[in-house]
Amino acid sequence: MAGIPLLKLNTGNMMPVFGLGTWQLTRDTAGTVAYALKLGYPMIDTSSDYGTQPGIGRAIKKSGVGRGSIYIVTKVEETDDAYARTKSNLRELGLEYVDLMLIHRPPFTAAGQELWDGLIQAKHEGLARDIGVSNYSTGLIDELIAASDEVPVVNQIEWSPFGHSEEMEKYCDEKEIIIQAYSPLTRTNRLEDERLVQIAKKYNRTSAQILIRWNIQQGYVPIPKANQRKHLEEDIDVFDFEISKRDLIVLNGLNERYSALGSLPYA
Repeated sequence: MAGIPLLKLNTGNMMPVFGLGTWQLTRDTAGTVAYALKLGYPMIDTSSDYGTQPGIGRAIKKSGVGRGSIYIVTKVEETDDAYARTKSNLRELGLEYVDLMLIHRPPFTAAGQELWDGLIQAKHEGLARDIGVSNYSTGLIDELIAASDEVPVVNQIEWSPFGHSEEMEKYCDEKEIIIQAYSPLTRTNRLEDERLVQIAKKYNRTSAQILIRWNIQQGYVPIPKANQRKHLEEDIDVFDFEISKRDLIVLNGLNERYSALGSLPYA
């Protein structure tokens, strides 16, 4: 993971500040991930329902990159036996462990304590080094913690200047939970926003690079998806400049709780 900064999780383990999302990356998954690894992407995010795990496994195997230099995040679904699904995910990936296993989304009627217990078991057995959640509200996280005394290391949620929650940010800061940002590029829907474009021009960068950098500078962990080589190259090229405090304030002011999904599930 040389060259990409790391964040310390509440367990003491380290996680890269940036990675590749693979939702809907089913066209030549192996080739895309292999190129990302060649560029130095330190983290790959997937899930049991993305259909990308076998391709990711092939890319890792052929890459020649040491396992300790690749941070793998995957997920179990709300209807799964979490412990069994963890083992299934590992088989698909061809790995002995993952760095981070998440509950993809909470069940409709509860916080998912059985799922959480399954992930705790997987962690204790070394199948996952850390565990966390995705799309969880603060109240649901509180329920998991109260029943288990196990604090998630991550809440993976939709997060961008256009859509985020100050309440969630404060909560995660207090609990030492990292916000991992999916759809940090708004699924391209807001890249042409004039206010964003003007800031991007100021730094001679693209709108996408400004959105990624906004996340990184404020302690969030973006995992943008890309399936074109030029976008993979562009997205990782964000570690040689900084957005000024004044411009960060402008970007924070763009927040309108925007969601490409229609609503932020955690807010």
